Amino acid sequence: MADRITVIGWDGTPLTEAAAAALAAATLVAGAPYQLKALPVPPAAERIALGSIQLAARRIAEHRGAAVVIAEGDPGFFGVVRTLRRPEYGLELEVLPAVSSVAAAFARAGMPWEDAQVASAHGGRLRRAANLCRAHPKVAVLTAPGAGPAELALMLRGVHRTFVVCEALGTPDEDVTVLTSDRVADHIWRDPSVVLVIGGSSAGGPGGGPANGAAGEAAGWLAGRPVGYPGPDRGWALPTDTYTGTGRTPGAPGAPADPGAPGASDTLPAHVRALVLARLGARPGDLVWTVGAGSGALAVDAARFGAAVVAVEADRSACARLAVNARRYGVEVEIVHGRGPDVLGELPEPDAAVVETGGPEAVRAVLSRRPERIVAVARTLAEAEEVRRVIAGAGYRVDGALLQSAPLLPPTGAAADGPGLRLGMGDPGTFLLWGAQKP
Repeated sequence: MADRITVIGWDGTPLTEAAAAALAAATLVAGAPYQLKALPVPPAAERIALGSIQLAARRIAEHRGAAVVIAEGDPGFFGVVRTLRRPEYGLELEVLPAVSSVAAAFARAGMPWEDAQVASAHGGRLRRAANLCRAHPKVAVLTAPGAGPAELALMLRGVHRTFVVCEALGTPDEDVTVLTSDRVADHIWRDPSVVLVIGGSSAGGPGGGPANGAAGEAAGWLAGRPVGYPGPDRGWALPTDTYTGTGRTPGAPGAPADPGAPGASDTLPAHVRALVLARLGARPGDLVWTVGAGSGALAVDAARFGAAVVAVEADRSACARLAVNARRYGVEVEIVHGRGPDVLGELPEPDAAVVETGGPEAVRAVLSRRPERIVAVARTLAEAEEVRRVIAGAGYRVDGALLQSAPLLPPTGAAADGPGLRLGMGDPGTFLLWGAQKP
């Protein structure tokens, strides 16, 4: 193993005294070609152009002498340090960081960033990074060849954002470009770059609530969360009466003819939404469809977990209430007006989906896009059986339950001060079915 291994973060500024001394004493130096050319590498030192970090780590482990690895910015932040510290290489490192490329990008934009999400598009994760940009109003994306600003913008087609594209930060070729997302794909960009994706209708972020409540706060306290996090609303599957609007417009698509029938309310009870959310497993980087979303209680619940959410609803008045609820809780929900089977073909690929209304036809249309997980609401036992067949026929593991509940009421009348809770009127129940792709 090398006698001494120093990882130097370089942001284009002059090296610190410690970094310059380590480089001058090095007998092996690994870095990007432009770094090896720009920095004073000792003429006798072995040079390794960093391509595969794993191959470089093996060579360093075999080397006898002082080794230096040059990386961009802070090498401990989405950088080479994680790979170099793997147990199989047995390397002990001294790390001399510079300003990270993300910090430099936000500095160039003149923006605070303790409330920003940071994602890497390396390793085939561009789609998950794009979903993070759908769900959050401030995201920094570390790009990679084939997963750059243009590809990211194409994945966000139809979602309005502002891109701050930072190329070659800290070098003489540094360039910072600000464009709306619809114009980014028209340009040719250099790799790698840092892209700041800014905007959206929410002023806060998942779980943070609206920003107005935090207007007087100078800064947040938890990185990656909006100022004012966690906000006044604790828990999840919030009570139904906390959402604006609970019924579909009579005669609207998805509304039953009988106002008292199951499905007349467009908001699932809280205990039902809790199980739906558990089966969906929504998380940051996921894209969740809610089909027949109604006033959006379930869509907002999923977005509060950090997932990107596309809500499909055929009733225009319900769409308007959904937008109000999303703004109230400070989350991003993309609202698509239309009947599920008619509009799903234009939507981005889902990781999970829930069909609140639409029955077997909507479930079949959703399953044609192969989400990892699906949950469906059925109005009757017969419809539940048909939905089960559809899910199982698509090759998914399927399970289900009938959820019923009744409130516990305090005693009344002469016994009001005595013991004895009463069981209130129970609901008729909700049929839920869920499926997951087989391994």
